[in-house]
Amino acid sequence: MSKFVCATLIATALLLPSVNNYSPVIAGTCASKCGKSPMQFSPGQRIQVKVVNRTPRVLIIQKPSSTNPIPLQPGQELQINQGDGTEPNVSLLFWDDTGLPLKANIAKLNFATLGVELRPNWFAPGDRAIYILDDGRVDVL
Repeated sequence: MSKFVCATLIATALLLPSVNNYSPVIAGTCASKCGKSPMQFSPGQRIQVKVVNRTPRVLIIQKPSSTNPIPLQPGQELQINQGDGTEPNVSLLFWDDTGLPLKANIAKLNFATLGVELRPNWFAPGDRAIYILDDGRVDVL
């Protein structure tokens, strides 16, 4: 009987280190790793877009088919009203005449205002447009 106990203890001692090599797996929810949710307004909602030029250069802003190109001086803010839902898939184009890339940082300032900060970007091609889909989602292209 003592030989059986000794054999069991030896086998346990040999197997125990190999069990320690496994790390425990912890289950998580989507909320812990799925990233931030996309920015969205209510479909058909009338919104305002506040664009701020945070670059040292003059930028050009244009809402296709409804405005001519508008120069935006460094530090200047421009407020643009976006339709009332009858204008589907609205876009706002922006560019630097020198061809340097831009980065658009967007934020929902309140329930009906989209804030857009245009900053210099070090990686080409950079951002070129804000696209507001008719389902209320906001994309940066």
